[in-house]
Amino acid sequence: MTLKAVLFDFNGVIIKDEAIHQQLIEAILIEENLRPSPQEYREICLGRSDRVCLADILKRRGRVVTDSYLNQIIARKAEAYQRQLETLEKLPIYPGVEDLIFQIRVAQLPMGVVSGALRCEVELVLSRAQLAQYFTVIVAGDDIKVSKPEPDGYLLAVEQLNQQYPELKADASECLAIEDTFAGIEAAKRAGMQVVGVANTYPFHMLQRQASWTVDYLNELELDRVQQVYSGTTHQPSRM
Repeated sequence: MTLKAVLFDFNGVIIKDEAIHQQLIEAILIEENLRPSPQEYREICLGRSDRVCLADILKRRGRVVTDSYLNQIIARKAEAYQRQLETLEKLPIYPGVEDLIFQIRVAQLPMGVVSGALRCEVELVLSRAQLAQYFTVIVAGDDIKVSKPEPDGYLLAVEQLNQQYPELKADASECLAIEDTFAGIEAAKRAGMQVVGVANTYPFHMLQRQASWTVDYLNELELDRVQQVYSGTTHQPSRM
């Protein structure tokens, strides 16, 4: 078996924007005359799509909303997110992202993004950060009906990679996922992938219990060692 592709989560892996999302979710709750809870956001929303996050929070408060109303709320949040990014002179891209992308490009592996974020948000950030050209596949929150920890997004990404690169013939087990949340790690593992957990959102020791490898920063990920594990020429360490 060989490593054939690398799939990145987006929020918390490529861009450090969880605080922005939390602020916008809390603003929506206030507009709905509901009291926000930071702990509730971490429990319900980290690693999951806005649709699932908002629906679950509202349901907890006794609010059952129609799909149409939920779509309006999500659209409102997306517009606010874009306005917020426009105020930033420089996007908060995580250190090490560009270094890792360079390693993957040298290895001639295709890359994709699998995220619960809306496609417009992912494309906006990748374009502004001048990274869009490197990601040939994007599976966003509006492409699938379920959210992580369901594996659907990762499975769809593999399918799309094989469509774009017919010679690739990749199986999910031949793809590496990079995640920062428990929901994301579970989604990738349920798809049959090995996972790098990057300690951007949760402490290293907590991710280490669930991920195949764990790093504090993306530039600590040694892609050649990962490839050796896939090819069976070395054992798999849990820490880089």
